[in-house]
Amino acid sequence: MLKKRLIPCLVLRNDIIVQSIGFKQYLPIGKAEIAIEFFMNWDVDEIILVDITATASGKKPNLELINHISKKCFLPLSVGGGIQSVEDAKNVISAGADKIIINTAAIHHPELLQSCASALGSQAVVLSMDVKKKINGQFEIYLNSGKQGTGLDPVDFAAKASRMGAGEIFLNSIDRDGMKNGYEIDVIKAVSDAVRIPVIACGGVGTMQHFVDGILKGNASAVSAANIFQHMEQSTIVAKAFMKKKGIDVRLISKANYDDFEFDELGRVLKSPRIKKTWWY
Repeated sequence: MLKKRLIPCLVLRNDIIVQSIGFKQYLPIGKAEIAIEFFMNWDVDEIILVDITATASGKKPNLELINHISKKCFLPLSVGGGIQSVEDAKNVISAGADKIIINTAAIHHPELLQSCASALGSQAVVLSMDVKKKINGQFEIYLNSGKQGTGLDPVDFAAKASRMGAGEIFLNSIDRDGMKNGYEIDVIKAVSDAVRIPVIACGGVGTMQHFVDGILKGNASAVSAANIFQHMEQSTIVAKAFMKKKGIDVRLISKANYDDFEFDELGRVLKSPRIKKTWWY
C-alpha cells in the first residue's frame, strides 16, 4: 500500500506567498524561495506552488521564478497557474517542476489533459478543482477565484478527467479556505471513491486531526494545507507524528523523533518522554 502524503501548498499572488481566506482576502507572507527552504527541512513529501493571478491576468507561468525555486527544492514540485497549452506545460517541466497543475484551461478544454498526458505522462498531470457547496447541498466547480460557476459536478468531472489522462486531482474547497474548520469531507470522499487516481485534499485545515479526517473519512491519498504551516515552525513534523499515532502510514525521514510524545489535535504536546538524568563526574 502506498504511503499517505503530506503536501504544503504555497499560494502565489503577484509573486508573493499569501495566506488565502475564502478566496477573497489575501495576507502577504513572503518570498516563495524562503518558504521552499523552510519546508525542505521539515519532513514534507512534496510541495505545491500555485500562482492564482497568472490566468486571471492573462500571464504565462513565471518560468524564471520556477527555475529559481526548483534549484532550491529537492522534493517533487507541482506548479500551477497560467498553463493554457501543452507548450506551457512543457516549459514548466523544463523550468524544473515535476508536475503541472491545470485548473481553468482543463475545465474549458478537457482535451488539454489528454494532450499533456501524452506529452509528459499521466504522472505529471494534475487536475485542480475549486469547489463550492450550493444551497441544495450539491457541489459545483468554480473558476476565477470562486466568482464564476461552471455548472459542473466535481465528481462527474473528476471521472472524466481521469479518463482523459489526469494522473492526480487537487481538490480545494472555497467555502473552507482559511476557515480552520476542517476539510469538506463529503466532496473529498465522493471524488476519491469515484476515481482510481490519487486525490489531494485541501482547504480548511485548522488542527492536526483534520489531516487524519481527510484520509480516514475522506479517503484522500494525500492531504494538503497552506495557512497552518505558515505559523508553526515544526507543524509538518508534528502533523506526520500525529497522523502516525492515528494509524496512518506516512513516510518519516526527519531526524526529529516524536514517537514517545502525545499531542492534542492542535499539535500541542500533552506528554513528553521522561528525561533520564545523567550524572557527570
